Amino acid sequence: MNRKGVDVLVGLFVLLGFGALVFLALRAGNMSSSMGLRDTYSAVARFDNIGGLKPRAAVRSSGVVVGRVVSVGLDDKTYQAVVRLELDTRYRFPKDTSAKILTAGLLGEQYIGLEAGGDTAMLEAGGTLTMTQSAVVLENIIGQMLYNRAAEGERK
Repeated sequence: MNRKGVDVLVGLFVLLGFGALVFLALRAGNMSSSMGLRDTYSAVARFDNIGGLKPRAAVRSSGVVVGRVVSVGLDDKTYQAVVRLELDTRYRFPKDTSAKILTAGLLGEQYIGLEAGGDTAMLEAGGTLTMTQSAVVLENIIGQMLYNRAAEGERK
């Protein structure tokens, strides 16, 4: 094989390796989405505290990914976080479905967990999830525990 042929093969190998690295980076960063190819409908949920929830975070029900967080914003009238969700049309949820912010593992990424209610009417596109539970913030729990310890020490 001549020098040009070897150079072309090495170049193709480097490009293939670079493409594989980009693919892995997108997968690890949760940037690629299987949801992009499916039909979706939107929903909104309001939370008092979203912790570290970010756009592109998973929306799960019973451990199954049923959607993604599209955006996170702040309502300047109620001072609540407004989270916009895109849910797969294959999964329809009752109007009284509850949403809570959960953490995968002890210090893992945060996601929204949906728990279906018992209403016969289904959540419409653009609907609002009214029953929400905010994220558990580890710093608040540690602070409360330290405060309780200090209060116990003063009583003795």
